[in-house]
Amino acid sequence: MSSMSFVPQPGEAPVVVLRTYSRPVEIPVGGDSVELDIGRRKVPLTNLQKLLWPQLGITKRDLLQYYADVAPALFPHLSDRAMVMKRYPNGAAGKFFFMKRSPSVRPDWIETCSIEHTSGSVIDFPIVQDLASLLWIINLGCIDLNCWHSTSDDVDRPDHLHFDLDPTPGATFEQVLETALVVRNSLADLEIDSYPKTTGSRGIHVYVPITRGPKQHEVWKFVKALSKGMEAEYPKLITAEPRVSKRPKNHVMVDYNQNDWGRTLASVYSVRATALATVSTPVTWDEVERGIKIEDFRMDNVPERLNRLGDLWKPLLEKQGRLSLARLMA
Repeated sequence: MSSMSFVPQPGEAPVVVLRTYSRPVEIPVGGDSVELDIGRRKVPLTNLQKLLWPQLGITKRDLLQYYADVAPALFPHLSDRAMVMKRYPNGAAGKFFFMKRSPSVRPDWIETCSIEHTSGSVIDFPIVQDLASLLWIINLGCIDLNCWHSTSDDVDRPDHLHFDLDPTPGATFEQVLETALVVRNSLADLEIDSYPKTTGSRGIHVYVPITRGPKQHEVWKFVKALSKGMEAEYPKLITAEPRVSKRPKNHVMVDYNQNDWGRTLASVYSVRATALATVSTPVTWDEVERGIKIEDFRMDNVPERLNRLGDLWKPLLEKQGRLSLARLMA
């Protein structure tokens, strides 16, 4: 099967580039709705010709096909995790809204995760467990995927920690890459392995797989301490100031607060609602050192990259080699 490049070159007409890779399912081209048989499940897909990125000619069908293409690598990173739905009823450039509670009208095979919040409210989040549930959620108008930091059997104890790196006004993406390397080196000094990915928006995420044990707030305190330490060591580059109004310009924000309970980040392989349909993509540290750009990783080329390189974030799924944060904090 082949995919099509949607992105035109500056000053030129759109260039079609065919890339070949295997597909677990093919969504029919033509027509505005279809009911897919996936295993024993029937998944209705609607408004397939709706343009989500009019300037690129990307339709809802194209978005659904992208997620079907990357699904085998994506599932392990989403399974058993509560999903916060971010819905774009008017396409990528339109307004969006967050929806936590799973719609009351849903297939009986959509699994949910019940999470009690501090308000006392119990919210049933949907869970993506397979291709059928993934396509069902995307069909609701979701573009990017945002899941819980812990699995549904214990929503208070995450299995990773992360550093969310974003430029403040005036800062460049090159500074973001420089900060990512500072984070890598700071973790390496503690003999901690780390794994970067682009956010697909403006920055870099650096993740560390950990052995479950410490509660989410304890993980937050650990990342905060490291972030503040990097801020003190590199005051001209890094800020860890949580208050937007107090953050200095021309710096990179290390947002440790994204580790707090209830926060979510764009998942690996998640498409983002950007002008070029960029994707949150795992990268190597060698690539970070050489220099990459957010727009290097898009909906039209990530499936081929995944087919060629495999899942660079597979270590996030493995049981061996995880950081014992409890022992480090003792």
